[in-house]
Amino acid sequence: MELRVLRYFLAVAQKRNITKAAQELLISQPTLSKQLADLEDELGVQLFIRGHRQITLTDEGEYLQTQAREIIQLVEQTALNIKGQEVISGTISIGAGESIAMNRIMQILSGIVKDYPDVKVRLISGNADEMETALQHGSIDFAVLMGNRSLNNYHHIQLPEKDQWGLIMRKDDSLANKVEITPEDIAGLPLLMSEQAIEEHRFQSWWGNLDRKMNIIGTYSLLFNAQLMVAQGSAYMISFDNLINNSNNSQLTFRPLSPTLTETTSVIWKKNVTQSKAAQLFMKRLLASLDTCA
Repeated sequence: MELRVLRYFLAVAQKRNITKAAQELLISQPTLSKQLADLEDELGVQLFIRGHRQITLTDEGEYLQTQAREIIQLVEQTALNIKGQEVISGTISIGAGESIAMNRIMQILSGIVKDYPDVKVRLISGNADEMETALQHGSIDFAVLMGNRSLNNYHHIQLPEKDQWGLIMRKDDSLANKVEITPEDIAGLPLLMSEQAIEEHRFQSWWGNLDRKMNIIGTYSLLFNAQLMVAQGSAYMISFDNLINNSNNSQLTFRPLSPTLTETTSVIWKKNVTQSKAAQLFMKRLLASLDTCA
């Protein structure tokens, strides 16, 4: 597969119309149609279902669209990172979940883009499994992971910040009068839980023999949408501290769990990979920030 043809494919997949895609690509419709047909022949699969006014992707086409986007992005990022021998330029790509430790990461990135205007930042959000996959594929330079995970396959640095688990609820809820939240307090309540924490059985020891009384009505991977449901008063959410707006205008509040439950945070990157100058600069400043804390 040629990169040029993958770009053609992505344009058609986005427009869902060969004529409009051809106009955007500044090529003739017959040429574009032939390129797509040759791509299908090369792969031995049908990528499009051609309708009267619009085309749709087959399952194979949907898969290729996802992979092609990642391939194109990786090629473009690699080209940017290679350019500029005398100045630091390129893109620093970081994948992460939501954590108080991201304040440190953002401070470092803010300093870099201020000092080196040619450096760009690409931030990807997701759970730990998604970030490890992206790191393996080479679509990000670093991943920031929370929790106790096996990191033997990566270079890694543990950050000093720790995330504390607690309950997020409406400020007018009766539980907001408590200083800490025990397993008995939430037994039977409608709970939204971190999808990753559920998969890793993170709370089994914490709530012990009350497991069967826990009413988990849903899971989340990122906080924003889940907290909207909590604001409606239809659920409670177990999440990290410092991730919601605690201003007077906010409807929500946080109370820590008791016994205390915390998570460590690590920055990881692939072994045996030469980093771009921009990525090397990020790592240098990250290490310097840790030396300051020591």
